[in-house]
Amino acid sequence: MTISKRISSTYTLFKQAIRGEDQDYTAISIDKAIFLLSIPMILEMLMESLFAVVDVFWVSKLNDNDAVATVGLTESVLTLIYSLAIGLSMGATAMVARRVGEKDIDAARVAAVQALILGVIISIVISITGLIFAEDILRVMGASESLISNNSGYTRWMLGGNITIVMLFLINAVFRGAGDASLAMRSLWLANICNIILGPIFIFGFWFIPSFGVEGAGIATTIGRGIGVLYQCYHLFKGKGLIKVSLGDFKPDWGIIRRLLNVSAGGAGQFLIASASWIFLVRILSTFGSEAVAGYTIAIRLIVFAILPAWGMANASATLVGQNLGAGHPDRAEKSVWRSAFLNMIFLGIVTIVFLVFAQPLLSFFSTDPEVLRNGVQCLQIVAMGYIFYAYGMVISQSFNGAGDTLTPTIINLFGFWFFQIPLAYVLAITLNFETTGVYAAISIAESAIAIVAILIFRKGRWKQTKI
Repeated sequence: MTISKRISSTYTLFKQAIRGEDQDYTAISIDKAIFLLSIPMILEMLMESLFAVVDVFWVSKLNDNDAVATVGLTESVLTLIYSLAIGLSMGATAMVARRVGEKDIDAARVAAVQALILGVIISIVISITGLIFAEDILRVMGASESLISNNSGYTRWMLGGNITIVMLFLINAVFRGAGDASLAMRSLWLANICNIILGPIFIFGFWFIPSFGVEGAGIATTIGRGIGVLYQCYHLFKGKGLIKVSLGDFKPDWGIIRRLLNVSAGGAGQFLIASASWIFLVRILSTFGSEAVAGYTIAIRLIVFAILPAWGMANASATLVGQNLGAGHPDRAEKSVWRSAFLNMIFLGIVTIVFLVFAQPLLSFFSTDPEVLRNGVQCLQIVAMGYIFYAYGMVISQSFNGAGDTLTPTIINLFGFWFFQIPLAYVLAITLNFETTGVYAAISIAESAIAIVAILIFRKGRWKQTKI
């Protein structure tokens, strides 16, 4: 095939991926399935990452440190909600994908509805707590009384409107499990566009809308996400997708909800374990001064944005595993994982080269402080050295989740992060006096070790027998 034909074929596939045409991912070629699922999932994750960035960008224009701090403190609390939402979404994707693979669309619809019922119940509890105790939550987080009195409205909006966060995650998880990743992508595009437009309007005021300050960011984000959820609900109730529901379907099935909770608990645990480990690492880094923390913070943001496409491929692998296991093709499920991991390794290998060569100019966009830059460059280059292993680790971890085996990656993360990475960082940085280099090395070594352990366990194949 000539280069021009290859480009034309790739472009045609790209348009297919964006449009979201119906496909049997258990029958088409593995490379095509990975491509069609990965592209919209990559773009979806890029959109999700924009919410917090947009909020901080507009709020920073208020020139009020307390306002910016309010966003940061509230986001820390929202991490707990994200953990629950991600855990539930992992369970929903796994169960829906398995039923779709079995060609039992009615059972897939029932699983989707039970996930939504569970999500609504959890959201209501969080909303009531957030609306009543917003000030107390900020106080526990260490906020000053002036910050609380002036800015708690933002926290109240974000926690009170958490149902928009949970539903965005959950309904998109249902779409992904059914193989309709493009619809999930479009809902987040819509939500983000609305948030970007509404943010400055509610923060600074426009026409008949008064200036709400930082509270306006909470209003805009909640409305933006809410519009995204309404778009999802339209397609869930009236659309042409594989999974269609009606109000009459919303009857609790406690047996399915219990199974969903069993699968989801591991997913939430994985996220909480990983998030908490980063808090401990920052605490160790803080002993070496604010420049070390600043350099680390900037480098980690670059790292996160660089690996988002890789997570899209990992999520695609999870869907392929679930659907192929449901279709009775465990060998094809395994081949999909190894192929996704190999392609992921190529991508992250390129990212590694870019970080090693261009770390300094990349970080210079964020800071010109020599000490901050030194720490950021060091972090970026050392952590990137583990990317080759991490490419396999993230795909295999998500593949366990796609099979419904969320316990295995949870245990791996617990030992890998809490019992290995954190103690290793302390020993290298403090005991052996490698300082910040020791922390960065611990991250790279631990991520590589976690990936190797996941590969060894995955090769045993017990995940193929997981029942959900």
